[in-house]
Amino acid sequence: MTTVGILGGGQLARMMALAGAPLGLRFLVLDSAKDACAGQFAPMVVGDYTDQAALAEFASRVDVATFDFENVPADAARWLAERVPVFPNPRALAVAQDRLAEKTLFRELDIPVPRFAAIASREDLDAAVADIGLPCILKTRRLGYDGKGQFRIKTAADIDAAWQALGPQATSVGLILEAFVAFEREISVVAVRGRDGEFRAWPLTENWHVDGVLSASLAPATVDSGLNDTALSYARRLAEALDYVGVLALELFCRDGVLLANELAPRVHNSGHWTIEGSETSQFQNHLRAVLGIPLGSTRMIGHACMLNWIGAMPDAGAVLREPGGHWHDYGKEARDGRKVGHATVRADDTLELADTLARIGQALGRQAQVAPVLEALR
Repeated sequence: MTTVGILGGGQLARMMALAGAPLGLRFLVLDSAKDACAGQFAPMVVGDYTDQAALAEFASRVDVATFDFENVPADAARWLAERVPVFPNPRALAVAQDRLAEKTLFRELDIPVPRFAAIASREDLDAAVADIGLPCILKTRRLGYDGKGQFRIKTAADIDAAWQALGPQATSVGLILEAFVAFEREISVVAVRGRDGEFRAWPLTENWHVDGVLSASLAPATVDSGLNDTALSYARRLAEALDYVGVLALELFCRDGVLLANELAPRVHNSGHWTIEGSETSQFQNHLRAVLGIPLGSTRMIGHACMLNWIGAMPDAGAVLREPGGHWHDYGKEARDGRKVGHATVRADDTLELADTLARIGQALGRQAQVAPVLEALR
C-alpha cells in the first residue's frame, strides 16, 4: 500500500487524506503543531520543518511527498527530494514563496502583472512610489498570505507608516512594492498537471474576499471564451515552465477586459473546494493522482456551485444541510478570530436554483452580506 507524505497538517492535508481513502492510500503528516487538524485522519510526525531528524523519520515512512501550504522551507523540500520523490518540485515551491521571484517569472512568461519593484531600503520605497504611483501596496516578499504582510499606501502621508510597519522585515523576508489594481473581478484558475505532462483545468472560478480572506467562490465564472482561453493558457504556461506536477491555482485580476496575474499557489486551493461536490474529480484526488503518476480524473463540472468560507467560528449547519444541494465541511478546528474553520458548498443544476438556495441560506444564517455579491453575479 502506497503512503503519501504531506508536509503541513492543516485542512488541505485533511481533505487530501479524505480524498485519497477511496484510492487505497495511506498518509503520514509532518507538522510542528500536535493538534494539526489533519492528524485526526492520518498519523503524524510532530516536528519543525527544518528538523532533519523529523524529516528523516518522515522520509523513511513515505513513498512520495507533497505539501499543503507554500511556506514549507524550500531547503527542507530540497533535502527531502534527495531521498523521496517530492511533487510539486522544490523549484516551484521556492518561486511561489517569493513574490519578487513569482512576479519576475510571470513577466518572463509574458503573463501580464501589475507594476512592481524590489524594496531594500526607505530610499528604494520613496523612489518606487514616485515611479509606480499612488495608490500602491507594500508587501513582504515572503510569508504573507490571506492579506497578512501588506500595507496599502493611499497617499504620500502613508509612506512613513508603511515603512514603520514593514520596513524592519526588509532584510529578513524582503519587501516588494506593487501597483494597486482597481479590479472589477477576481478570477482563479485551478488546474492540474500529471507526471506525464498531461494538463487539465476546472472551470474558472470567481472569488470575493473580506479583509484579505476568501469569503465566497462561484463556479463557473461567467466570462467570455476569449478570456477563459487566456486564463487557461497562462496557467498551462506556468505549469510547463516549472515542470509542475500536482494541482496549482493562479489568481488573476480582471480589469477592462484584461487579466493581470496576482499570485500562484503551488498546492490545492481554497477557491477549488467546490470541486469536491461540483466536479467529476475533486482537486484533492486529482492532486494525489498527479503526484502518484496515475491517470488524471475528469475536471468536468456538475451543474453550478458556490463555496462559502467559514471564518472564526462555524455557523449552524442545519441551514445548509436542509438544502438538497447543501454540503458541509467542518475542519475540526477550535474557533478563533480570523481562522478558517470550515466551508459549505451549494450545488445546483442551474443558476436560478443556486441563487434561490444561497438566498435562503444567507437569510437563515444572517449572512446576507456574504452571499450578496454572489447573487449579484448570478443575476
